[in-house]
Amino acid sequence: MPDDQTPDGSAAALLRANTDLPFEQARAMPPDVYTSEEFLKQELNQIFARDWYCVGRASALADTGDYVSLELAGQPIVVLRDREGGLRAMSNVCLHRMSTLLHGRGNTRSIVCPYHAWTYNLDGSLRGAPAMTLNEGFCKDHYRLPQARCEEWLGWVFVSLNPDAQPVADALQEVEDLVAGYDMTNYTETFFEEHEWDTNWKVLAENFMESYHLPVCHAGTIGGLSKLEDMVCPPGRDAFNYHTILKDDQLRIAMAHPDNTRLQGDARRTTFLLAIYPSLLITLTPGYFWYLSLHPVTPGRVHIRFGGGMSDDYKNDPDAAQNFADLKALLDDVNIEDRGCTEKVYRGLCSAMAAPGHLSHLERPNYDFAHYLNSRISAGAGA
Repeated sequence: MPDDQTPDGSAAALLRANTDLPFEQARAMPPDVYTSEEFLKQELNQIFARDWYCVGRASALADTGDYVSLELAGQPIVVLRDREGGLRAMSNVCLHRMSTLLHGRGNTRSIVCPYHAWTYNLDGSLRGAPAMTLNEGFCKDHYRLPQARCEEWLGWVFVSLNPDAQPVADALQEVEDLVAGYDMTNYTETFFEEHEWDTNWKVLAENFMESYHLPVCHAGTIGGLSKLEDMVCPPGRDAFNYHTILKDDQLRIAMAHPDNTRLQGDARRTTFLLAIYPSLLITLTPGYFWYLSLHPVTPGRVHIRFGGGMSDDYKNDPDAAQNFADLKALLDDVNIEDRGCTEKVYRGLCSAMAAPGHLSHLERPNYDFAHYLNSRISAGAGA
């Protein structure tokens, strides 16, 4: 296997060569793209520090003081609902001795440092700091937590460390048009979990992007309902890729609700699997949704934000809650299967004998994902 530190054998160079092939001849990405520490540094700098990262649903941050904390490309960030009702992202690091501030998810009236109780308002301005009156240089009005960009799109909350990132709505206008009949803004999150798995973030992303694996990996759950001939994988776009699956009415809440007159014909039973770069993965049915938002921890470990809920079309149905509880139990079983499969893939990628094979036509999204990664990494190399 080439040394990923050499100019000719770097993971970035191997990826460039991989993406030079047309789709009809395409292979999976080279192992070094997943296992290289140096390539991960490039991803953090050129992708996660520059593109938009999804923290979840706005419905989970509905009230003043609701917050969620995260780490984005090494930067602790908190996203919260401020007193004016807006969503705000800012540094989650105290401006005194630099402790992190808020942790997990919750609700707060102010941001209090757990180390020395410096206290910040919900807009990031410093409200007060005990025992600072004898420092002649101290003025609390000079302190404000650095702000990051935060945008809401169709009920999703995105943050970016890049002040020049293209607005989310502009980059994803075509997605909005594709799923207009689903009215994605009106899907309410009813569960949220965080996990870490022993695999590379791209392995898990690619696993979502193709349904070729469903009959085998998910033989114990949804595999028998997955018909390869009903999967459609169009060419991807600059900011996303997608594929669709037709479902039958065995799972009623996957169908369009009778009150939904926006969707017609087969669209009433079509599931979209949206991969919004770099790492927001959405299963969107006319009745429910679930999602993964991924962030690398190490080459072999990924942090997962996992959530989901129902379309508001179903909110008044007496059996909707039980149906979704049953669905959540199924999703938990599906996750167990996916974890087993993707962790096996990463172990295989670390083998000295690992070599990428040709892609199926059902893995078109994986090919487009490789092109997205190459575009970001190559742009960084040329900067």
